[in-house]
Amino acid sequence: MDTNEAKTYGIGELLDLARERAVPVVRGIPDTALDAPTPCAEYDVKALVNHLFQVVVQFQRLAAKEASDFGASAPDRVAEGSDWRERFVAEADRLVVAWSAPGAEEGVTGAMDMPARLVGSMALLDLTVHVWDLARATGRGYGEADAVVVEELAGAVAQLEPTARKMGVFGEPVGVAGDASAFERLLGRTGRDPGWG
Repeated sequence: MDTNEAKTYGIGELLDLARERAVPVVRGIPDTALDAPTPCAEYDVKALVNHLFQVVVQFQRLAAKEASDFGASAPDRVAEGSDWRERFVAEADRLVVAWSAPGAEEGVTGAMDMPARLVGSMALLDLTVHVWDLARATGRGYGEADAVVVEELAGAVAQLEPTARKMGVFGEPVGVAGDASAFERLLGRTGRDPGWG
């Protein structure tokens, strides 16, 4: 094997990196910030937490090639009890396990019969970008996403961008500085201002 050959990361491995960054952000959300605005304009902090909860639960099903149910609105997991942060962590752990299972990235999955790896990248996008949203909204540090995660997401966004923008999933692109990092450029492509605050 060529030692100079770049490692190909599985979606489960990439989700594990994103989960490592997500857990301290979610655990650190104070109850007093739940009604604060976020860079994702249609959500306040509580609504975005509930949306992200729905993502990590439903994408476990998609990893197993089962039908998902995103419904009209996300269930209010925050209202289900004060342990919602630890329940989120447990579901994020299950998401990593689901996408690390043999065969999870193979074939197609979901109602639109999309390539399974691309679907897994959609979960990775939410677990990265929405956690950045939550970090910004609650004054917590996030820094830069892992380079291998950004690289995977850049390719996924390139494939998803036209349809996602038409459906309103991505906002209009936001211009970033010429010296912006790859992660800041990714945020801009999803309609976020990297300097939001």
